[in-house]
Amino acid sequence: MEGMDRKLISIFKTDHVKPEVARTMRDLITLAGVMKDLSSQAVFDSPLEMLRFLRIIELINEAGFGQTEPIDSEETLYYRYLDRFTDDDPPSKGRVRQIINILASNNWISKQSYQIKMMSVGKRMMDALTRLANDSLAYYLEDDIGRSLFQARRDAEISEAYDDKGISGGNVLASMIHNVKEANDLLRERELELLADRNALPQLQVIHMLMEDLERKLQERLNEFQTIEDSLVLSTLMQKGTAELAKGTSLSVGMINKYLQFMNVQQTPLKTSISPEKVRTFISKMFNPPLESEIPNAHQLLSFMEQDQYVGEALDGIWMPVKYASQLSYMDIEKGIEFLENYEPVVTEMEEVEAVEFHGETIEVQSIVDLVDEESWLLTKASIDTEKIERYLDEREEAEIEETMIETSSASWGDAIRQLLGISALEANKIIQTMPKDEVKEYEKEWEWIKDDERKTSIRKRKSE
Repeated sequence: MEGMDRKLISIFKTDHVKPEVARTMRDLITLAGVMKDLSSQAVFDSPLEMLRFLRIIELINEAGFGQTEPIDSEETLYYRYLDRFTDDDPPSKGRVRQIINILASNNWISKQSYQIKMMSVGKRMMDALTRLANDSLAYYLEDDIGRSLFQARRDAEISEAYDDKGISGGNVLASMIHNVKEANDLLRERELELLADRNALPQLQVIHMLMEDLERKLQERLNEFQTIEDSLVLSTLMQKGTAELAKGTSLSVGMINKYLQFMNVQQTPLKTSISPEKVRTFISKMFNPPLESEIPNAHQLLSFMEQDQYVGEALDGIWMPVKYASQLSYMDIEKGIEFLENYEPVVTEMEEVEAVEFHGETIEVQSIVDLVDEESWLLTKASIDTEKIERYLDEREEAEIEETMIETSSASWGDAIRQLLGISALEANKIIQTMPKDEVKEYEKEWEWIKDDERKTSIRKRKSE
């Protein structure tokens, strides 16, 4: 409840210039990069290739959390896959090595000398993919009505897990109501089919329990959202959701009542006399009964007879309701004739098409080169983070290369590689310049230069011309 009292964290309501938004988008870019590198004709032809990829990242995940022994190489991961999963066509060592290289190049994992270490972005993206796959599997294990109800229940659970903690879970309420409506429509479409099925009662009871559970969850969600700032917008949504769930509950209760009523009628002893008054009352109740009524209409009665509980109950052949159009009155015919006699098609005026004039413009070759260089630099910045280095050089004007690498990140080996890539990108795009320096300060770090002279370099930003 405390999370609902403050503004929900949403990517759509956060200022796009914030650095946190840029870092979030970079995480998603790495996910897109992994999916792109994995994409091949083999993956599309055989979806099991994606299952094998999920199994491999699950093994990495387990090792990263200490559930299993650390994975020190691609070969260890390959044999662990064979030992863990039953697969008639397991991935080869080369395929496992390729997947590890893809994950490493997108910063999901770090290949160290003694183990394959899972990075923070990799953990979050792997967990998201696993949850997505498990959700999809649970969805497809349901029947068509159960799928819509399952998705509605998941919307409620996502709202509890995210919205209640102050993080937006998306348009979960609207999605939940939409899925309930879809379930109602499907239940209505399959009503006669279910009534004609001898074994449909357990399924109808499950659907009714899901409807009741969703009604409770929706009310909880609406009560939670009444505390946030946009609660006034939810009034229409609340009315629509309440109406849909009431309709679904009434429909499922009515189908169960009718099913039980049919079964009771079959077990009721036949009487030798017929009461005309009771027959008239029954026929009048059969005309458009309410959804929750146990009284069937004619179509539902015939559907239940299709169960053929005893010989001859089902009709020979098939029955089909037919509606005939009512005859036209003489006034309608007269209006139609008058319309045809006086009909004039609507003709729009022709519009003149203006001739397109082209103007020539001469551009200097250097201007084109500058534009291409600028676009190349923007693409480089999208994949390599250079902001910290640029800010540091703005403050110091000139700094040693080792000082810049450590002060803008940390003394670890992985951060050093990333910062060195950033410095190389800045130099390649003529943002900074490097100069030799005789005396430089030495810092404590987890790595060493191959050639000690390489650290005797200072860098500074180029002056804009």
